[in-house]
Amino acid sequence: AASDGIVNENLVERFSQEVQVTEARCFYGFQIAMENVHSEMYSLLIDTYIRDSKERDYLFNAIETLDCVKKKADWALQWISSKTATFAERIIAFAAVEGVFFSGSFAAIFWLKKRGLMPGLTFSNELISRDEGLHCDFACLMFKHLVQKPTKERITAIIEDAVIIEKEFLTEALPVAMIGMNCDLMKQYIEFVADRLLVELDCPKHFKSKNPFDFMEHISLEGKTNFFEKK
Repeated sequence: AASDGIVNENLVERFSQEVQVTEARCFYGFQIAMENVHSEMYSLLIDTYIRDSKERDYLFNAIETLDCVKKKADWALQWISSKTATFAERIIAFAAVEGVFFSGSFAAIFWLKKRGLMPGLTFSNELISRDEGLHCDFACLMFKHLVQKPTKERITAIIEDAVIIEKEFLTEALPVAMIGMNCDLMKQYIEFVADRLLVELDCPKHFKSKNPFDFMEHISLEGKTNFFEKK
C-alpha cells in the first residue's frame, strides 16, 4: 500500500507535469485512480485479517517500522527527488518499482491461490497484479518513444539495483521455507522477472534465470473467461 502511495507521488509531482503528450497524461490520470483503489484495498485487507490493533498500526506504518520496506521506499523516493537523473532513467526506475518490487509479493499470494487459500486476498491480488502489469507495460512503451535513452549498461545497472533491494526484502519476508515456495526460489523468480523487463527495455538478459514457479506461467491465461463470476 505504501508503494502505491509513492508511485502516485511520482505521477503527481513529476511525470504528469513533465509529460506533455495528451494520451500519456490521460493514462497517468487512470493510473493515479487505480493506485488509490489498490491502497484502499490493501487497507481493507489489513483491517479484515489483522485483529490486533498494535499489529495493524505496525503494518500500516511499514515504511517506518520495517527496514526492508523502508529501503524500497527510499530507493523510489530518491528517484522522485533526483535533480540529476534523466527522465529516461526515472521511467526505468519506476518500471522497476512496478515490475520488480511488486512481483515477489504477488507471486507469494498466487502461491496461496494455488493451494486454494484466502480467496478474498488472492482475487484482489489477481486484479491488482494485472493493473501493475499494465502500468509497467506503459512505462516500457513510454521508454520506447524516447529519443535520448541511457546506455544498455546504465539501464541494466538500475534494474540490478532494484533486484538487490527486492532480494533483501524477500529474505526478511520469507524466513521459513514452505512447499514450493522459499527464499532461494523467490530470488530466482525476481531475476527471471527482471530479465523479462530488461528485454522489454531492449536490453539483453542479465541474470539468465528460469522461472521456478510453474503456477506463475499460467497467470495471464487464467481468469479471462467469466472473470467476475464467482461461486
